[in-house]
Amino acid sequence: MNSEVSNPSEDRIHATAERAKQTESAVVKHTAERVEHGLHRATEVGADVAASVNDKAAEMAARGREATEKLRAQAGDLFDKTRDFVREKPGQAVLIAAATGWLLGRLMRR
Repeated sequence: MNSEVSNPSEDRIHATAERAKQTESAVVKHTAERVEHGLHRATEVGADVAASVNDKAAEMAARGREATEKLRAQAGDLFDKTRDFVREKPGQAVLIAAATGWLLGRLMRR
């Protein structure tokens, strides 16, 4: 038997195997490209979400600072009004403070 003699069945098997290998290579390449595209897209979406969250956090921080400033101003106004009331009517202020203390004492005993 001569080993150099070509067998048609063997040639078809080799040709089929080569086509299968090329097809597999193309499928793997296509799948890799799709995965890479998906990763890039996920990275872009993640960056967009992070930027949006960062913007919202900055907005909420600014709103919190504004609210704090507003409350401080209101507390300052209330303190000024209370101080003026005590200066204008010290006797009434003492009676209100005593009544408030008595009421709180009664409530705390229960």
